[in-house]
Amino acid sequence: MVNRRQFLLTTGGAMGWVLWTDHQQQILAQPRFSAYPFSLGVASGDPDATSVVLWTRIAPDPLSGQPMPAVSIPVQWKIAVDAQMEQVVQQGTVQADPRWGHAVHVVVENLSPGQWYWYQFQVGETTSPMGRTRTLPAPGARIASLKFAYVSCQNYEHGFYTAYQHLAQEDLDLVLHLGDYIYEGDPRSSRPRQHVGPNPVDLATYRWRYALYKSDPQLQAAHAAFPFICIWDDHEVENDYAKDKSQDFADPAMFRQRRQAAYQAYYEHLPLRPTAQPQDQNLQLYRRFAFGDLAEFHCLDTRQYRDDQACDQNGKGGGQVVFNCEERLDPKRSLLGFEQERWLLQGLADASTKWTVIAQQMLMAELKQGVKSWVGHWSDGWDGYAATRDRIFEGIAQYQPANPVVIGGDIHSFWVTDLKADFQDPQSPVLATEFVGTSISSGGPNPDLFTLALKSNPHIKFFESRYRGYVVCKVTPDRWIAHFRVVDQVEEPGAPLRTLASFQIENGQPGAQRADGENQLPLDQQPADEG
Repeated sequence: MVNRRQFLLTTGGAMGWVLWTDHQQQILAQPRFSAYPFSLGVASGDPDATSVVLWTRIAPDPLSGQPMPAVSIPVQWKIAVDAQMEQVVQQGTVQADPRWGHAVHVVVENLSPGQWYWYQFQVGETTSPMGRTRTLPAPGARIASLKFAYVSCQNYEHGFYTAYQHLAQEDLDLVLHLGDYIYEGDPRSSRPRQHVGPNPVDLATYRWRYALYKSDPQLQAAHAAFPFICIWDDHEVENDYAKDKSQDFADPAMFRQRRQAAYQAYYEHLPLRPTAQPQDQNLQLYRRFAFGDLAEFHCLDTRQYRDDQACDQNGKGGGQVVFNCEERLDPKRSLLGFEQERWLLQGLADASTKWTVIAQQMLMAELKQGVKSWVGHWSDGWDGYAATRDRIFEGIAQYQPANPVVIGGDIHSFWVTDLKADFQDPQSPVLATEFVGTSISSGGPNPDLFTLALKSNPHIKFFESRYRGYVVCKVTPDRWIAHFRVVDQVEEPGAPLRTLASFQIENGQPGAQRADGENQLPLDQQPADEG
């Protein structure tokens, strides 16, 4: 109940009467705004069979640096089974709380399994863009097909989000974001686009950085088209950080404060369930999603719980190529933290779907770099935590979940690999197949350098780092087909989309095979049914 009208507030682009509730909460009633309050768009995510999260953030002028008033704002929402929003099945009002940047996370319950829905928000007299989402099929339901995409690494300064423009037009059930949603760092000139504001180190500056990224219309279109499942990598906080350690050897207490601010901003800007709301400087992000009886996704967090990178006594923080580094093999070290490792292994033991997907951030296969006896490994990735990888592979071999597939990002390039218990033994059986996707916009690594390394890594079947894009996967009970979608440049908007390569896995036969010719036609010249 509202006790009394307190005062007329006009600040931060918002205007309205501030009301006090019996719980001493201040609410901006009948709000009006000097600019469009839904400037960051809408999104949905973390679906299950009967519920989904709807997201928006009230931000009429988020790049001005002027804060919104520290009062709650009532936001109406509704969800319907038709795009005209005539058959509304649920609606309600939620408070956009200033403690969470005026972001809202509405968990809509009691929905029908495997159903498409349309949703919209309203604040005052202003309505948001319309979004589309869907629930997952009922647990164990027999499913004929699943089509999803996964993306990663969208450095705003490196180029335009043309890949998202095309992704929004795909026929998909859902999208997985595998990390590096934003990039930290000061703005740099002579790039296609520039960051606004300083290098983020606190909640205000992380909110500013997210607002810039979320203001991109192509990213907004992708979020409005499909539900997203999101996990992070490092740049959401700082490049190559490990648990509570900065690559720049910052004071641990100060870095923990920075990480806490970054985690809160991540939660505020993505369609995560309230169970992911940061608690005691941590954020629960690893979780599972089952698409009927067809596929289960085990989504990992490879940053928050990891040990520090191995063999960094040379004073260099973060990742580096290390040689003769016994520490990276130490079984007492973990990339995931031992609690998350146990969670994953239990999930592999209990797996019952036709495909078992491990969704994480990085290249999991071993990548030997160097020549002959002078062979090194990258310390920030799975090679730097080889014992963790060994334990997962042992679990796959022991529990034999059906058709294990690993998907990843981070390295700004496409990779297809055979995952083996012993990468040095050509006769070692293939335990799982790995597909790594390129970046949305972040620049790729030197192709010549890694092409040379492929000679020492025969388990790697494909590598390409020159293009930006994403991966589309079509999954049936009998086959998994992965299409590598690319745009040829991101320095200017509007580049066309094409399929660079396609690979397939047959049910019960780990190891991917080419599903196309060596030269792919542009998508508009390909048959309508791509398999």
